[in-house]
Amino acid sequence: MSFMKLQQIKQMLNEKFYDRDVEIEALLIALLSKQHILFIGPAGTGKSALSAMLGEIVEDSTYFQHLLTPFSTPEELFGVLSLKDLEQGIYRRNIKGMLPEANFAFIDEIFKANSAILNSLLTLINERIYYNNGVPIPTPLMSIVGSSNEYIEEGEGLEALFDRFLLRYEVDYIRDDEKFIAMLQNNEEVQLPKLSMQELIQHQHRVKHVQIPPKLFEVIAKIRRQLQDEGIRPSDRRFKQSLSIIQAKAYLEGRFEVQRSDLMILTHTLWETIEQKEQVKLTINSVAFDSVEEFISRISPQFDGIVLNAQNIMLGHHHPAKKTELSKLLMEGKSLFLEVQAMNRQVPDRKELALLKDQMQRKLLQITTEVIGF
Repeated sequence: MSFMKLQQIKQMLNEKFYDRDVEIEALLIALLSKQHILFIGPAGTGKSALSAMLGEIVEDSTYFQHLLTPFSTPEELFGVLSLKDLEQGIYRRNIKGMLPEANFAFIDEIFKANSAILNSLLTLINERIYYNNGVPIPTPLMSIVGSSNEYIEEGEGLEALFDRFLLRYEVDYIRDDEKFIAMLQNNEEVQLPKLSMQELIQHQHRVKHVQIPPKLFEVIAKIRRQLQDEGIRPSDRRFKQSLSIIQAKAYLEGRFEVQRSDLMILTHTLWETIEQKEQVKLTINSVAFDSVEEFISRISPQFDGIVLNAQNIMLGHHHPAKKTELSKLLMEGKSLFLEVQAMNRQVPDRKELALLKDQMQRKLLQITTEVIGF
């Protein structure tokens, strides 16, 4: 399986769609993580054209696309009622070629969904199940792309539908003049590389095995606490689902371990209202790129390694170089301690620095006692 093909698809999509690098990355992340994505923005920004690429880049897949209006009926998404079954009082739909059989779908103006459509749509998006005459039918759906020209209004009863989209992006017109002019001048067709369905499934499987270091779970918990302090309370389910997004972000960049910078994609998952967007971004940025957190993450493993080596030497048999080796480790430990002490002076209100300094001081004292012999 070629990871390079995935990168080629990303590159060619960026050549085809100008000033859409963020949205293209998001679409591929949704694809790799089997999550749903919502694009919000004015008409003419390329939302539908970009979304349609899902059906082109994955061979042997089924793609469904539809524009909803306030007058749309369930038949438009889920198929017409079978007349033969209807004669027997059975309300079964003919779903062949419709949304319940699609691997990928694009629903334009999705917030125009009325009550006749909404319940079936919610179940299909969330559980990948469609109830046909009350019989649950598992669907092959991987990702739905929804789009809207506007946000939902309070009281419209669309909050549950909005919540089903883990990734949410605002799409605007091309911002850069140079890219805008290049778009006007370009008439070339871009040939996209293709993934087989089997290759995609293998990529999705590998994404699940991308490691999230324990320290980053602590960072995510801190993001949650700080958002709660701001009155923003994403659900536990949303946090759990967001892990797949973080893993896919790392994988798309060629890594099998998540790093702090990957957490910035949470700025597109953890807000519920447009008023929360900026605060969520500020909070995640301040926590994910916290210089004190990064400092502690660098110092702690180094110091723990020094202490472990010292303990191994102290437990070993007596030999002439024992004190020399311990003295060397002691100097290395003291050097790190002085760094922590200096940082603690610069940021005296960070309790974790003071705690780390005290712990280091106690362990250094134990090594010192061994070196001087009492």
